[in-house]
Amino acid sequence: MRLIVTFLLAVFAVTARADDMQTFKNFFQSTTSMRAKFHQTVVDNLGRKVQEVTGTMQLQRPGKFRWDYDKPYVQMIIGDGKQVWMYDPELNQVTVRALDKMLGSTPAALLAGSKEIDNAFNLRSADNKDGLDWIIATPKEKDSGFERVELGFKGTMLQQMSMRDSFDQTTVIEFSAQEINPKIDDKSFSFTPPAGADVLRND
Repeated sequence: MRLIVTFLLAVFAVTARADDMQTFKNFFQSTTSMRAKFHQTVVDNLGRKVQEVTGTMQLQRPGKFRWDYDKPYVQMIIGDGKQVWMYDPELNQVTVRALDKMLGSTPAALLAGSKEIDNAFNLRSADNKDGLDWIIATPKEKDSGFERVELGFKGTMLQQMSMRDSFDQTTVIEFSAQEINPKIDDKSFSFTPPAGADVLRND
């Protein structure tokens, strides 16, 4: 009887992990747009908090996204499908980069990139933690700037992302008030540098 119970538990675990992976793939195949609030925390390799910010995010696949940071400082990161604009109102400074150089195997590619994420990431299921089902995505490119991204789902909703970079820092993003496939005005993903802003192009 004990062997049967052990076997059944093992089968259940494998099935659950397969379901987690399917949930993950379904999310990216069926989600064409998303809007949410976020709370972002960065800690160093000793577990010390080095940054904490909040804001809102929007995305529309492929390649369009907008992250508006509102506390403790204001900043915008906007991808218009061709370029990524990073605007700091306090400095009145804009940095521009080509989109294909910003996505690739980066965490942004997981959310705003194409649906064929298997081409850029190795994916595997992880153990349930904090009431969430986790998927680990490891970039296939060695110079992506981070080691891996962990995505936590509750049901079909993405609740959290955790990213460990090459500097041994961990960024945790918690999402709330998520809207899946909302209609988003294209103007949300367009950006024109303000008059007098210092524009730096990093091609």
